[in-house]
Amino acid sequence: MATGGTVTQAATTAKPKPTHTQIELLALNDFHGNLAPNSPTSSSGNVNGVPAGGAEYLATHLKQMRAAAAAQGRESVTVAAGDLIGASPLLSAAFHDEPTIEALNGMGLEAASVGNHEFDEGWRELLRMQSGGCLPDGDGQNNQNSCPDPEHPFPGAKFKYLSANVFFENTRTTLFAPYKIKTFKDGRKVAFIGMTLENTPNIVTKSGVEGLQFTDEAETANRLVPILKKKGVESIVVLLHEGGFPADPRAYNSCPGISGPIVEINNALSPEIDMIISGHTHQGYNCSLPDSDKQPRLITSASSFGKLITDVRLSIDNATGDVDRVNTLANNQIVTQDVAKDPRTTALITKYQTLVAPIANKVIGHLTTPSVSRTADDSLESPLGNLIADAQLADASTVTNGKTPVAAFMNPGGIRADLASTGGEVTFGQAFTVQPFNNYLVSMDMTGTQIKALLEQQFSGVNGPEAPKFKVLQVAGIAYTWNPAAPAGSKVVAGSIKIAGQPLVDGTTYRIVTNNFLSDGGDGFPAFTTATDKFFGGLDIDAFANYLTAHDPYTPVATDRISTGS
Repeated sequence: MATGGTVTQAATTAKPKPTHTQIELLALNDFHGNLAPNSPTSSSGNVNGVPAGGAEYLATHLKQMRAAAAAQGRESVTVAAGDLIGASPLLSAAFHDEPTIEALNGMGLEAASVGNHEFDEGWRELLRMQSGGCLPDGDGQNNQNSCPDPEHPFPGAKFKYLSANVFFENTRTTLFAPYKIKTFKDGRKVAFIGMTLENTPNIVTKSGVEGLQFTDEAETANRLVPILKKKGVESIVVLLHEGGFPADPRAYNSCPGISGPIVEINNALSPEIDMIISGHTHQGYNCSLPDSDKQPRLITSASSFGKLITDVRLSIDNATGDVDRVNTLANNQIVTQDVAKDPRTTALITKYQTLVAPIANKVIGHLTTPSVSRTADDSLESPLGNLIADAQLADASTVTNGKTPVAAFMNPGGIRADLASTGGEVTFGQAFTVQPFNNYLVSMDMTGTQIKALLEQQFSGVNGPEAPKFKVLQVAGIAYTWNPAAPAGSKVVAGSIKIAGQPLVDGTTYRIVTNNFLSDGGDGFPAFTTATDKFFGGLDIDAFANYLTAHDPYTPVATDRISTGS
């Protein structure tokens, strides 16, 4: 206003534009359908002694973390690094993991990479997980039931599955979109590349990935960088279903002495990629590793089963649109059970608990001990491994043309938990927790020479030559000695192998039984693919349950089938 020839200006100060945008990035991995909390005394149910996990608590923690971010002016995005479904407890698996997808929808998940266990029921079933619809599987066929509530068909995932390195062999198109670009209110863009571990075909059932090709994780991600930059994206995060092993597994907010595939992949990834959210190894870790330009790059993993949430304060430089790595911080937060349960998730779980109860609560036998352990002795043989192998050997469904198996082989990675009891009673649900894959048993002919090759593959190829890679099959009907000091390829002590108490003969043909995963050469055992006259029997879980019923009560047997020596 002008008065008397002077000018008075209102004292106004221009507010400086912020130099950075803060985004709250919340991440999960390896949930495996663990909707209900696991026992706090088991490794699946606690973090360093703190009871953790359970979808009702996970949903509440996510809501609280988003609300806290919003109160401070930060937008949020929630992502995951694979194995959300598959190898799931009966509560989810009995319904083809539809309950887990519904629960994750309610938690606000936006994008997830595809893990190897997403292929447990095959890639076509995974497409249904994304798009929705019901399976015509009959009411309870193979202990499973799609869309048990006809009034509410399965809607599919609201979040986007991403699979940049999974291609159809015939068309060279990806199974799912390779990436998702999230644009925030201020125009900032963050790209999430979804990556499945390249080794997936070796650790899932062959039929589940037939017609698909899995390419190198780092090479695939690096090829996408220039494509994303042309779209105006500078901030790039890889959701990688592959991981590492910190030297101290209790140090979930650091990465002491981390080793494993994540280190090699980080070294090979373009320095344009700003962060790796990883999984697969079920470890919790959080630290920076140098990229190829010697710049720090955040590497995280949120353990497994919904026990941790990785909370990342992603700082983006507004001048460049790129992540300011020095000012980007992460924290692995325990999903404690001292918060209110999310009512929507509780209602979902209660619904499916009611539906599954008749199957889950059926008592199938008793134990004379509180549990049967999957913990291996020095020879890498376990009491539970022996029980499962015995059950497979005894299963009549694999007998064909008068040929009865004389030896059984079980992969230790398929034994997912100790066999628990409740006051000595074992329910079908407790048995299913041990063997949740619904694999079929397969009988086949193998020569003595092929069986020798099979046993050496426990310590060679992808299963060796270092001791941490050894994968000793659990057996029935066969006994042998292996020498830890011998070189790979000749660890099994000559002349020590006996079947049905008799020395193995190279040229003799033996009928053996295993599951369809191993039959296809899974877990690094190509010797099984050389077997002949294969015959598919029933489900492994049915053989397990029937054996417990037939040997009621069951007492664990000695681990004396495999020994070490020279």
